[in-house]
Amino acid sequence: MKTLIGGAAAAVLGIIGMSIWFREFLQLLAGAIPVGLLMGGALAVYLGFDELKDKWRKDDTTESSVETEVDRYKKEVDELKKEIESLKGSK
Repeated sequence: MKTLIGGAAAAVLGIIGMSIWFREFLQLLAGAIPVGLLMGGALAVYLGFDELKDKWRKDDTTESSVETEVDRYKKEVDELKKEIESLKGSK
């Protein structure tokens, strides 16, 4: 209940304040909007660049892991070939 009364009082005082200092409010708003857009744009550029770096890092990791798997499978195939040859020779 205290929150409701406090919120209503703050809203009424805000309306009164805006009606008295409306011109100053618009001046403040006119100065705050470009700054907000600048900060938002900078944040978007930073996040986009960070995402791009993660994508590049993921692509590099994928290529090296594929090469590692290929080498592992080649070794396994060579070992199986040797095992098959040894089984053929023992008959």
